[in-house]
Amino acid sequence: MQLLPDPVRRLAAWCAVILLVAGVVYVGVLLCSQFRTAVTPVLLALLGTALLRPLHRRLVRAKVNRSVAAGLTCVAVVAVVGGAVYIIVAALIDTGDQIVASLKDAAQGVADHFGAAGTSLDDLATNAKDLLAKFGGTAASNVISGVSVVGETIAMAVLALFLVFFFLRDSHKAADLIRSMAPGESGDTLEAMARRAYEAVEGFMRGTSFIALIDAVCITLGLLVLDVPGAVGLGALVFVGAFIPYLGAFISGAVAVLVALADRGFVIALWVLGVVLAVQVLEGHVLTPMIQSRTVQMHPAMVMVAITAGASVAGVLGMLLAVPLTAAVFGVVHELRARYQVPEPSDS
Repeated sequence: MQLLPDPVRRLAAWCAVILLVAGVVYVGVLLCSQFRTAVTPVLLALLGTALLRPLHRRLVRAKVNRSVAAGLTCVAVVAVVGGAVYIIVAALIDTGDQIVASLKDAAQGVADHFGAAGTSLDDLATNAKDLLAKFGGTAASNVISGVSVVGETIAMAVLALFLVFFFLRDSHKAADLIRSMAPGESGDTLEAMARRAYEAVEGFMRGTSFIALIDAVCITLGLLVLDVPGAVGLGALVFVGAFIPYLGAFISGAVAVLVALADRGFVIALWVLGVVLAVQVLEGHVLTPMIQSRTVQMHPAMVMVAITAGASVAGVLGMLLAVPLTAAVFGVVHELRARYQVPEPSDS
């Protein structure tokens, strides 16, 4: 005799499964947090491998040795990213004094139009050094921890670059390695799950690269039309920053506006701000939901929820990894359902 009806029993079973999965995920997140210096480079290397593998594959097809091709791919990435960073830093150093002067001129212009409120802004710009001195003690107390964070970040970046090299070089051995680790006769299933997960990550990186290219081209064209110096370098910064959702776009856009303010004045800076905001609106409301939902086969709402959840768990890094990891999980679930779904009995 059953004490509970079948619907209630099924609901209880599903609740138990959900709680068990949630507990496993929570423990996994805690472990990843504890070993973040090792886990983060591996995850970043997987993203980098998914992005760079097409280039490595072309080099191998051109009869280039796999190790040499992996090395050339990594060197090309370092050269592109390093060159973009150098151009932007050099532009900021050259225009730093102009940026400060333009900010003061802008504050004075606001003061002329808005009276006391603008005067307060002008006083804030004029007394910037006093404000920095006032809070300098607090900033100085965090120097050691800041240096530690920078050192840890550099170490993880270097490790991720080396891992990208090895992942690219030995990518053809991945299937055999997965099969050798699979217990019993589950090699085919484990390989299929890994392949679906990797295809999801590769789709995310391909979609993000396409979106970043569109953003960079549109903003670069706008900067060229407005005759802003360093337009190509600023476009490169936009391309790199697009791989960090929200924050990267904010930083790259702010740099473009500041450079325009320093060299072209307040009005042109407002036009640059308008161009940046228009491109970001296009990206956030059209490109990202449409392209990412196709490349990672997820609904646009799920993409947004995944990014928000990743930010709450691990900040900027979580925002970067949330969508590909979620897509990988969905790919694995779909593969398992396709393999083990029990067909419903037909009515005779």
